[in-house]
Amino acid sequence: MSTEADYYIGIDVGTGSVRACLVSSQGTIKASNTQDTITWRDPQDHRIFEQSTADIWAKICIAVRKVLEDSKVEPAAVNGLGFDATCSLAVTDFQGNPVVVTKGPDIGKIGERNIILWADHRAEKEAEVINSTGSIVLQYVGGTMSLEMEVPKILWLKNHMDPDLFSRCQFFDLPDYFTYKCTDDNTRSFCSTTCKCSFVPDKGWQEDFFTGIGLEELIDGGEWRQIGAARGRVQAAGTPVGQGLTKRAANELGLKEGTAVGSGLIDAYAGWMGTIGARYVENGKLSNFPLLDESRHRLGAVAGTSTCHLVQSRDGIFVKGVWGPYKDAAFPNWWMNEGGQSSTGQLLDFIITTHPAYPELKKRAEQENNDIHKVLLDILNRLCMDNNVESFTELTRDVHFYPDFHGNRSPIADPRMRGAIVGLDLDASINDLARKYYLTLESISLQTKHIISSLNAAGHDITYLYISGGQAKNTLLMKLFADTCGIPIVLPVRGGEAVVLGAAMLGRVAKQGVKDAEGLWQIMVEMTPPGTLIIPAAPEKVQKILNAKYKIFLEMIDIQKRWRKEMEEATM
Repeated sequence: MSTEADYYIGIDVGTGSVRACLVSSQGTIKASNTQDTITWRDPQDHRIFEQSTADIWAKICIAVRKVLEDSKVEPAAVNGLGFDATCSLAVTDFQGNPVVVTKGPDIGKIGERNIILWADHRAEKEAEVINSTGSIVLQYVGGTMSLEMEVPKILWLKNHMDPDLFSRCQFFDLPDYFTYKCTDDNTRSFCSTTCKCSFVPDKGWQEDFFTGIGLEELIDGGEWRQIGAARGRVQAAGTPVGQGLTKRAANELGLKEGTAVGSGLIDAYAGWMGTIGARYVENGKLSNFPLLDESRHRLGAVAGTSTCHLVQSRDGIFVKGVWGPYKDAAFPNWWMNEGGQSSTGQLLDFIITTHPAYPELKKRAEQENNDIHKVLLDILNRLCMDNNVESFTELTRDVHFYPDFHGNRSPIADPRMRGAIVGLDLDASINDLARKYYLTLESISLQTKHIISSLNAAGHDITYLYISGGQAKNTLLMKLFADTCGIPIVLPVRGGEAVVLGAAMLGRVAKQGVKDAEGLWQIMVEMTPPGTLIIPAAPEKVQKILNAKYKIFLEMIDIQKRWRKEMEEATM
C-alpha cells in the first residue's frame, strides 16, 4: 500500500488554461495552480481556434513549480505524473519544432501557432469526403466522423500546405504531444489514437482508408512516422512512457530526472477516471467498495465548455451517432463509447452575455455581492410566486429550446444542426433573461436524456450519472439532470478537479507498473473521495411536463432536418 508521503502530479490542459495538482496516494489534493493559455481566433472566420504548444508548455512549467512551492513538497517525493489534454491537433517537425497551422503564407513553416483546437470547424469539407468513403473506420465513430477529430484536420492541412513542408510534419493528439515533450519518446496512447485518430481496435491503421481520402503518404511503408502508433508503439492509459522525465524536462518542471510519466488520456477520459470510482453516502451510510463490473453502469459526464459522456463495457457496443466502441481507451481489454455535446457551458455563457439585460444582471450581482447565477435563481423564484406556479418548469412550460448552436456531436452526429427557440415574445427584461437561462439548462438536460436513451437502446445499462467539471457546481442543473433522465446523479467532492485527479492517477499507475483493469479500478476507487448523491425528485406535474418537453425536443430535430431538406431542394 502507498503511504501519504507518496505524491503524484496531474496536469490538465484545458481549452483556456492549464492546471497542475499535487495529489497524495489517498486522493488528497495538496496544492493546485491554474495558468491561462492563449487562443487565437480569426475575425474573418468564426470556425478558427488555434493555440501554441510553446505557450502551453511554459504555463505547465509555471503551474508545476507553483504547486511544489505552495505545498512545500520536495521534488523527490513526487513519484509520477500524468497528462490529460483536449483532443486538439498539435503539429511539429521531426525535431519537435512547432509548425504553423494558420492558413496563409506561413502555413507549414516553423512558428508559434501549431495547434488546431478541438473546437475548430475548418475541416467541414474534408469530413464530408471522409464520411463518403464507407470505410470500416466510420463504424467506430457512430457512422459519421466529426470534423473535430484529427484526420479531417490533417487532411485540411495537406490541402493547404506545400507538399514538401507537409512531409516533414509530425501530428499528435495533444495528450500524446506532452508525454513526447517530457520523455522524448514518441510512443502514442490507445486513448488518443483510437478515439481521435482513426486507429481501429485490434486492426490498427487502415491503409485503404488513408489512401482513399488522399493521405497515402502517412503510410510510409508501414512505419506511419507522421502519426505514430505503428508496430506496437502504442500504450494503455498510465503505462510508463520511455524512461520518464528527461533531464531537460525535469529541469524546466522543477522535478527529478527519471520521474515516471504515464501514458496520457484525453481530458474527458481523465474526468471519467477521476469520477466514476466514487462511493457515495445514502441514508447516512457510505456505499460499499464497488466491484469492477459496476463501472459499466456508471456514465461519466465531464461538463465544462462542452460535455463528454463516457461509458465502458466488456464487449464492444456500436451506437449510431455515438463515437466508439474504442478498445483499450481507458482499461485494457474494455471498450468505451463516447457521446457529447459540443457546446454546453459555452452555450450558457452565450445566452446570458448576449441578452440585452446582461449589463443589468452584472450590475445587480455587483450590488448584491453575489454570483450572477444566484441572482438569476432569485429572479426565477420570485417569478414563480408572481405567476402562482410551483416550479421553474411550469414557468417556462410553453417555450421550447433546442441547444445545438454549434452543431450536434451525438447522437445525431450532424455539425449542421443549429439552435432554435419556439415561443418568443417581445420581452427583453431581466425576467426574460432568467427564463432563457433556465430554458438553456432544461435543454441541456433533455439532450443528455437523448444521449443516455440512445446508449441504453443499443445495449448499455446505465443506472447512474457521474458528473464532473465546472457545471457540477450548478445545483439547479444537477437536479434537472436527475429529474429529466430519471436516474441518480453522483457529484464528486471537487467537481472542477476530477479531470486533473484522473491525470494524477496516471502517474501512480506508471510508478506502480499496474497493467490490468482490476488494478486500475482499485487505484481509482482508493483515490476518489466519496461523492454526493442526488436522486430524482420531480413532482408528478413537473415530470409530465418534462416528458412532454422531451417529445417536443425530438420533434424539433425532425422538423429542422425536414426544413433543411426543403430549402436545399428549393435552391438546387
